[in-house]
Amino acid sequence: MASKALNKGHEAHDYDALLVVSFGGPQGPADVDSFLDNVFRGLRVPPETKAHIAKRYEHVGGVSPINAHTRAFIKALQLELDAHGPALPIYWGNRNWHPLLADTVTQMAHAGVRRALAFVTSTFSSYSGCRRYREDLFEAASGVPDAPRFDKLRVPYNHPGFIEAMSDRVKEAIETLPANKRRHALVLFTAHSLPVTMAKGCAYETQLAASCKLVGDALELERWRLVYQSNNASYGREPWLGPDIRDALREAEAEGMKAVVVAPIGFACDHMEVIMDLDLDAATVAREIGLTMARAGTVGTHPKYVAMVRELIVERLTPDAPRRALGSLGPSHDRCAPDCCLPGRPGPLKPALCGVDDPSLDPG
Repeated sequence: MASKALNKGHEAHDYDALLVVSFGGPQGPADVDSFLDNVFRGLRVPPETKAHIAKRYEHVGGVSPINAHTRAFIKALQLELDAHGPALPIYWGNRNWHPLLADTVTQMAHAGVRRALAFVTSTFSSYSGCRRYREDLFEAASGVPDAPRFDKLRVPYNHPGFIEAMSDRVKEAIETLPANKRRHALVLFTAHSLPVTMAKGCAYETQLAASCKLVGDALELERWRLVYQSNNASYGREPWLGPDIRDALREAEAEGMKAVVVAPIGFACDHMEVIMDLDLDAATVAREIGLTMARAGTVGTHPKYVAMVRELIVERLTPDAPRRALGSLGPSHDRCAPDCCLPGRPGPLKPALCGVDDPSLDPG
């Protein structure tokens, strides 16, 4: 019988599979409009905003980079599991584009999967990065007869595997700068901005600040800042988290900085936002103001990050497995509380899996 208590490592189960849950992205120009319809479903987004975003996809031929990166990550993780165990097949389901979660959950049910772990490719806790995915899982599973039970792996923002992988990416980027600019370079850690009301209902900012400090300490960085990107305030009336990366670059130049490293710590792989907002927009600003800029890679398929996911799986299979975490905040929970990662808007919450109030949990 499954426990309804917040999991601190004392609950273990046997699992049949791992489900990688991601955002998804269009795989060709013909997919873009329908994909954006899925992304903005339920949101009041002006038509001109959707048209602007669709136009951005023309720069990449209508193909989001997230798909290839997710496939590469799954391949690397499967090799890690094959080499070191546990022996679990990996399935892949997306929120917004094929393979869609509902289709993948159906496939898992037909294959006889009864209980599965879910790894959401968002490293930090927020409504869009945690609870929304749990709502998506509920919606997908509720429409599938004999759907598997799901347990979600904890968010790994302070796990040594994530911090070490991100530190390596930042170090690699610093080493691409001219030798005379490396020591005093400013590192700008970036993450996806959120509406301020949404950010107040989760630990997003706290977790990001902790991760940035851990990387900064690991590399003994002289100076670093946490900034934000992908601010979508244009289709809403409320403020979003800042400062924006472009403003941060201008501020750095005004302070006399000569070089910056932009490190997308908030993204596990190269999303469209990383390519467009950093490699295009931020790089253009840096070039215009004469600031040398290097962009750090995302953790992606870094061996330490991939090994970390295997470690998170082992935690859920073994009740006394160590739950590694750096810093003072400790390891995150396995089951989310009912008030975890609120959407920041009025109205009743949708049902969600993988929390203490999971409708699929056994009573008792």
